[in-house]
Amino acid sequence: MPEKKKFYITTPIYYPSDKLHIGHTYCTVATDAIARYHRIKGEDVMFLTGTDEHGQKIEDKAKEAGKTPKQFVDDIVEGPRGVLDLWKLMNISNDRFIRTTDDYHVQSVQKIFKRLYEQGDIYKGKYVGKYCKPCESFWTESQLKDGCCPDCGRPVQDAEEEAYFFRLSKYADRIQDLLENTDFLQPRSRVNEMVNNFIKPGLEDLCVSRTSFSWGVPVDFDPGHVVYVWIDALSNYINALGYGNDRYQDFDKFWPADVHIVGKEIVRFHSIIWPAILMALDLPLPKKVYGHGWLLLDGGKMSKSKGNVVDPYVLAERFGVDALRFFLMRTFPFGSDGNFSNEALIQTINTDLANDLGNLLSRTTAMVGKYFGAGLPEGCGATGDERDLAGMVAMSRGTFSMNADFPDDDPRKFDVDLVVLAAGLRDRYEEAMDSFAPHKALDEVFQVIQRANKYIDENAPWALAKDMDANGARLAHVLYNLVETTRICGVLLAPFMPESMDKLFAQLGVDEAGRTWESAAVWGTLSETAAVTKGENLFPRVDLEKALQELEEAAAEARRAALPAVEVEPLAEEPVDFDTFCKSDFRAVKVKACEKVKKSDKLLKFTLEDGTGADRQILSGIAKFYQPEELVGKTLVAIVNLPPRKMMGQESCGMLLSAVHSEHGEEKLQLIMLDDAIPAGAKLC
Repeated sequence: MPEKKKFYITTPIYYPSDKLHIGHTYCTVATDAIARYHRIKGEDVMFLTGTDEHGQKIEDKAKEAGKTPKQFVDDIVEGPRGVLDLWKLMNISNDRFIRTTDDYHVQSVQKIFKRLYEQGDIYKGKYVGKYCKPCESFWTESQLKDGCCPDCGRPVQDAEEEAYFFRLSKYADRIQDLLENTDFLQPRSRVNEMVNNFIKPGLEDLCVSRTSFSWGVPVDFDPGHVVYVWIDALSNYINALGYGNDRYQDFDKFWPADVHIVGKEIVRFHSIIWPAILMALDLPLPKKVYGHGWLLLDGGKMSKSKGNVVDPYVLAERFGVDALRFFLMRTFPFGSDGNFSNEALIQTINTDLANDLGNLLSRTTAMVGKYFGAGLPEGCGATGDERDLAGMVAMSRGTFSMNADFPDDDPRKFDVDLVVLAAGLRDRYEEAMDSFAPHKALDEVFQVIQRANKYIDENAPWALAKDMDANGARLAHVLYNLVETTRICGVLLAPFMPESMDKLFAQLGVDEAGRTWESAAVWGTLSETAAVTKGENLFPRVDLEKALQELEEAAAEARRAALPAVEVEPLAEEPVDFDTFCKSDFRAVKVKACEKVKKSDKLLKFTLEDGTGADRQILSGIAKFYQPEELVGKTLVAIVNLPPRKMMGQESCGMLLSAVHSEHGEEKLQLIMLDDAIPAGAKLC
């Protein structure tokens, strides 16, 4: 038996300074779909993802949270609704998960750093320049854009400290040749950006250690230095295979990586710095780095630090995991930026999944059950001519053209159209997937699904069923063609919607042999007598307005939950003269009557007994906190020597005292109430 083809694919390792958002999910789902695609082709796949857990930003955020850095990252990675929970929810099929705090990774990083130092590729010096903490990047003055970080646009700070440097400049020519003369970096549009913006202006040596913080891999031969970002983070791709450690033994089997999937904001690190490190280590380079675009929200990049992120948990729990996976891959061209919106998500679910795929499955299975019971009759399957035709299509790999001339009243012309399109689908799909264009692969599948729905209308099974003696055989063949087409589409949709396609196969009676990559190119694979049953509606239609309202409410609740549990105004710093304070006259007052002020949503009007024998009227803007009737009879505190003022045309003589604070961003107010035994007019001092 020949050895399986190897395929090694990675996501970037994500920075757990906060919960991951839909942008991270997009990258990981795409990588997962590609990995699953290679698995169904029979390849031996290694799929790696993980977290990059060191750095000053983590150290600072942990301190703010009152935790150690390790406790902080553990909570985000392993805690409830953390990174691992998210990937489990999204049905991510990674083979390994690396954390840069893992002992074996630390061991490998220290070995790599020491080797590069001993061979002269790392040297000790002093860094003087600009530093962007959110990006953890150093910049020269000339590299800044309008005085800010060229990557994220945020302010930078002056930095000066002893540091080790990697001789990145030594590899500039080799890196430029790699980028310009190979297909190492894709999409090709990224190449000019890297060469023109970073290499041609002069590739400077890279700072690879820090002394101003301690949360990182220690440089074991120079206490006080920690390895800074690049060697630590980028080497994860080889360390996870066992390079420099005895945790794993897969390096020789899987390296070099077939592709690193990364966001475009970190293409520079993976296409310039990472190859240079590998060159210095005398190791093979990855075959490809693919830099996908961003998911934009309201025209801007989603960012944890900006707070404009979308929670994938909310969407997956509301619409289903597979629906969300499908939307991310269907809607956004992989190499380009895309605008995310809840409306687009719901419309995709309703159009592609509920209308096209959902209707095809439910109509087909319902008609089989209605007209034939538990399954189709023998002899209804692919004809010899159809099998031959499908074989010619497969042999041609998309170049086959059909010019058969059928009479207008011959329904076989519809069969031919469907068979040609479905039989050639796998080749078209494969070409798109191998080009890192999952959106195009899905488009090919849905062209076939849409053609199958049209095939139903062309053949009108309900009309054929009116005369089963004359048309029963034709009806059975039509339904078989629909089931077989849906099966082929299901095989190719499985990398994107694995759980839903398992359910689809169950409804169609597809056995394991009919779910393989090979079977997707063979028309007539499904048994004629497969047990076809109408099951649950896999993709229910979504009420757009209702769903949008629910999502907005969920988002608002999430924003509130992210705010401090209790927040009070800071103490006033400006001192108040003691004599001035003593002029304020605080009195106990009894509420004789209370009512809402007409035409006002905020004001309550109080009639108060203040000990003078005359009623006092005070207006207070607390209507959203109290009902008038619940305050009658209460003993409150008022300042009674304030000058009267008009509110909504009525006079207010004084002010009631209350305590205010916020809970998760929501204002709370409580009137200060006294023991009812205290008489009206009693002075507070």
